[in-house]
Amino acid sequence: MAETALFSREDMKADASRLFFRKRLLAFGVPGLILVYLTYVFFAFDVPGLADRMRLDNAATLVSDAVSYKTHVTRDNRSGEVTVAKEGERKGAYPEGETPEWVTIDGDRTFITLPDGHAAEFGPDNTAVYIHPEFGRIEASVSRAGGVQVSIAETDLPDWVSYSSSRLDIRTEAGRLTVTRNRTEVFRYFWGWELFWFTLDSPYHDHGPLEIAFGPQLDPERTNLEGAWEDFWNNSMWRHKDVVWALGETILMAFLGTMGAALIALPLAFLAAKNFAPLMIVRQAVRRVFDFVRGVDALIFTILLSRAFGPGPLTGALAILITDSGSFGKLFSEALENVDKKQIEGVASTGAKPLQRYRFGVVPQIAPILLSQVLYFLESNTRSATIIGAITGGGIGLLITQAINTQKDWEEVSYYIVLVILMVIAMDWISGKIRARLIHGAS
Repeated sequence: MAETALFSREDMKADASRLFFRKRLLAFGVPGLILVYLTYVFFAFDVPGLADRMRLDNAATLVSDAVSYKTHVTRDNRSGEVTVAKEGERKGAYPEGETPEWVTIDGDRTFITLPDGHAAEFGPDNTAVYIHPEFGRIEASVSRAGGVQVSIAETDLPDWVSYSSSRLDIRTEAGRLTVTRNRTEVFRYFWGWELFWFTLDSPYHDHGPLEIAFGPQLDPERTNLEGAWEDFWNNSMWRHKDVVWALGETILMAFLGTMGAALIALPLAFLAAKNFAPLMIVRQAVRRVFDFVRGVDALIFTILLSRAFGPGPLTGALAILITDSGSFGKLFSEALENVDKKQIEGVASTGAKPLQRYRFGVVPQIAPILLSQVLYFLESNTRSATIIGAITGGGIGLLITQAINTQKDWEEVSYYIVLVILMVIAMDWISGKIRARLIHGAS
């Protein structure tokens, strides 16, 4: 008897030792594996080389371009013509004979005053000068044979000057000068989004809202409010009308794809639920279809469908529909498998037919879950439709892609991103209100 008790105690000690060992192994082993994995990632993804690849000057330029605008003073080195334009666009060009106060054109010389004592000058014979208050003068000349030449030895140039025989690029906080064989250009930055409201050719440019609303009539053919709205809506640089239309396309793309997927997935979900489809071969076949369509990302379907049907918002809506039908099918079938059979039996006891049992015994139970899931996916697809639109050529995504491709319209990119964020916030608020109304009632 004593031997049995001793044997039991020894077994308990051994079991406890094994249990403690497993817990210690788990406590130290898992963090160790994570540490090994992070070490692998550190070298496999070349994290040490990230510092060498970083271009903080490019990042600073990108941020500056996103929250400000540039006025370009450009000389064509072939014809000698000098133009001044906001953002360098023809639609933002100053009329002939008009220049901002910091630009003076005197024959074949152009004087450009920049902030903090900086200045630039276009001289005769395709020469240019940048004047730095601390460094001094950097002179450049352009010739067809020798390309771009500077007055200072290349080894003596500061780090804010980039130079080759084909290009001179001077970047300072006050402005920027670029010289190539074909043109010489000075950029000067200003805070804000210029010409966002009205272009230079609008009579309402440089007039405040109070002056437009209560001041004298600025256009003899239109009232101030009517004319200001028309010129803002048809702004040729910021294209507000096209932007609103693109936002509508993006929302419509997300709505059609999400709702179409829900309508397709609901009847198929009955075939994937155990309690509604007793044949296992049917359930497995439908579930594998759901796995396939949701396993392939919507972007892949977007590329395939754009090759088949061409670009357009409808292609994006179809891509969302196909992918979400698999996700909805899985979620809906799981909701169906958890319905209360007593409610179905109660409807059946009234003599209801099978379709009526589903309508009055099943759908009311799963409707709150289905609505919540569909509305959540609608919010998510509003964001996804922006990326899909960049591929299919529709919606606000197309405008973002076009602005990025120019490599200079970053203020427009930031404008579109702000609108996308506001659109997502609005969709989130609206879907939340709808959920509360349909699920919890008017109260």
